Amino acid sequence: MADRATIGILGASGYTGSELLRLLLRHPRVDVGLLTADRRAGQAMRDVFPQFSPYALPRLVSIDDLDWPSTGVDLVFCALPHGTTQIVIENLLTKAPAIKVVDLSADFRLFDSDAYARWYGHAHRAEALQREAVYGLVEVYREAIKGARLVANPGCYTTCGQLPLLPLIRAKAIDLDEIVIDAKSGMTGAGRAAKEAMLFSEVSEGFHAYGVGHHRHMAELDQEFSKAAGREVVPTFTPHLVPMNRGILSTIYVRGTEGRGPEELYAILVDAYADEPFVHVLPFGEMPQTRHVRGSNMTFIGVAKDRVPGRAIIGAALDNLVKGASGQAVQNMNLMLGFPEAMGLEQVALFP
Repeated sequence: MADRATIGILGASGYTGSELLRLLLRHPRVDVGLLTADRRAGQAMRDVFPQFSPYALPRLVSIDDLDWPSTGVDLVFCALPHGTTQIVIENLLTKAPAIKVVDLSADFRLFDSDAYARWYGHAHRAEALQREAVYGLVEVYREAIKGARLVANPGCYTTCGQLPLLPLIRAKAIDLDEIVIDAKSGMTGAGRAAKEAMLFSEVSEGFHAYGVGHHRHMAELDQEFSKAAGREVVPTFTPHLVPMNRGILSTIYVRGTEGRGPEELYAILVDAYADEPFVHVLPFGEMPQTRHVRGSNMTFIGVAKDRVPGRAIIGAALDNLVKGASGQAVQNMNLMLGFPEAMGLEQVALFP
């Protein structure tokens, strides 16, 4: 791979698009050569996000105006809404098959076409690419990602649920029929589009569950947990909306198998993540806080005893815009382009 790469961001006017740009501007081996935002086409990035005023950046353009072979990009991040993304990526890779893609939507996360249709209400429109895509949870699929042309970046909730649970599932250390994930997310997880339910006066000083019993991230959890276990796993998962900008906190309840207690589950997680740059297991008994990972690509995991023997309480925290989206996407990009995995992602959390 070349010493440098030219990168494009499709959907640069959203939260994940702007977060990608924030991270890439500090990356020593990439140049941002393409930014799209259909409704903002012709504008400068500083007109959408004034924090980018000091930087020389390409103007925003419409995807429909692009001639992909002449764009000169090596890799694009696709930060577009699910449903439309699969058509955009199929068109891109048909016209310029050498370009690599990291997709931040949900369009290529499910490898089963029937499951996709069941959860999203329509047949997948690019099934060949759906079969080609590699699921982008780096800590699990690192080697496959290195050789991939299309990577499906995981969801924010699912990343915060999978990282603490997959090592325990693979070790057969927990009861697969007693997994409860209680997750809370900040407002940016809902995107930047104007919505009445997201107005300040609608969400401030409140806290509520949503998508109860039918949130689409359940399909992703089912898929990856079942694959790790070698049998069907259907966890209980409930997301909540918290009036803060960034962060996800998952509180997870599990029961150990064959007499395993919380200390043994903790030891499995410590061993699993001893060499991982972006997953940190706290001392036993400590619980993570979203404020301690804000703006970073880190996931903090904690394990504590429940008062019921044999049960453990596991906490996980990450920034939904970084490790839950754009930071993990840059991690995937680094692997796909042959760069050091942590390059451009070493920033410490912003606190307070």
